[in-house]
Amino acid sequence: MIAIDDYVIDVLMRDLVGHDRRVVSFLVYLWFTSEQGKEQRKGNVVEASYRQIAESIGVSKSSAQAAVAWLIKRKLLASTKKTATATPRYKVLTPWRDYEGRSRNQP
Repeated sequence: MIAIDDYVIDVLMRDLVGHDRRVVSFLVYLWFTSEQGKEQRKGNVVEASYRQIAESIGVSKSSAQAAVAWLIKRKLLASTKKTATATPRYKVLTPWRDYEGRSRNQP
């Protein structure tokens, strides 16, 4: 069982699925959240190809690729590669936590 932040269901789902009309992006975000939570991964990163992402959630590879690009653009996912042809390593970002922390600390 994975713990999912209330914000993901209450706000992010409506934003990605309803407003952006990016259902696959929401599924990819949930998948990465789940994968990142499994086995204490090194630095909380997930190494995954587009094919692996697509097969894991049941969508086409191009849909997975577009979803990842959208999540990176929205700053919900960060991607790094050791080399140009290496499998990407992803980290799930939670900008709402950072925002809440800043707003609480400001007068």
